[in-house]
Amino acid sequence: MRVVVLGLGNILLRDEGVGVHAVEALAERYVIPAEVEVVDGGTAGMDLLNALAGCDHLLICDAVRTGAPPASMVRLTAAEVPALFQTRFSPHQLGLADVLATLVLTGEAPATVTLVGVVPVDLELGLELSPEVAAVVGQAVECLATELRGLGCQLAAKHSAVIAAVW
Repeated sequence: MRVVVLGLGNILLRDEGVGVHAVEALAERYVIPAEVEVVDGGTAGMDLLNALAGCDHLLICDAVRTGAPPASMVRLTAAEVPALFQTRFSPHQLGLADVLATLVLTGEAPATVTLVGVVPVDLELGLELSPEVAAVVGQAVECLATELRGLGCQLAAKHSAVIAAVW
């Protein structure tokens, strides 16, 4: 089994980069098993084709607009994911829709696609997440960890993450 955890977003546009921040935090908190690849997809678009081709399961974390309140989390699966990226607010989302469509055409599409999304508050220039979105990054990380465990992946907390949680 091969699982890809893909963080998307432009870290120069505050909350737009939440997916990248979340997968970085996932890799910092947990020992990632060999069958899981954590990918900072940034705004790569079609450049992600080789990284995603042939994976069994794709977990995506990204900023999304779904009509849910700002700084809320959403979980989408299967056909809901490409449909969401057809109505984009960021250029990388169209790229991901193209990548997923291409993988279907080449017979290399993942068996499952799950998106853990966070509704942005602030998309202005800046490197920091808004305080509201920063406050839910931990929930997004735990949602990704739960998805991985549901796929049978064994995750163990890194020692430093355990110490930080105690303090």
